[in-house]
Amino acid sequence: MKIEEVKSMTENELGYELGKLRKELFELRFKARTAGVNDPARMRVLKRSIARMLTVRHQRSQPVTAPAAAQEGSRRPS
Repeated sequence: MKIEEVKSMTENELGYELGKLRKELFELRFKARTAGVNDPARMRVLKRSIARMLTVRHQRSQPVTAPAAAQEGSRRPS
């Protein structure tokens, strides 16, 4: 899943997809330990997609602040 797709999701969609991917990763890990997996690279893809979603979720939870340099530049000395 590309980052643009993740950023365009609502918070509910993000939570649903995150849960779905975590469940798939769990099942894939379980299958890898017991029977073997046909596509081991899928685990890497799932981990990265989960990380992207968690990153976007964290960014949304942080308050937006202006950089310190921009704030200082706007003041004029008296």
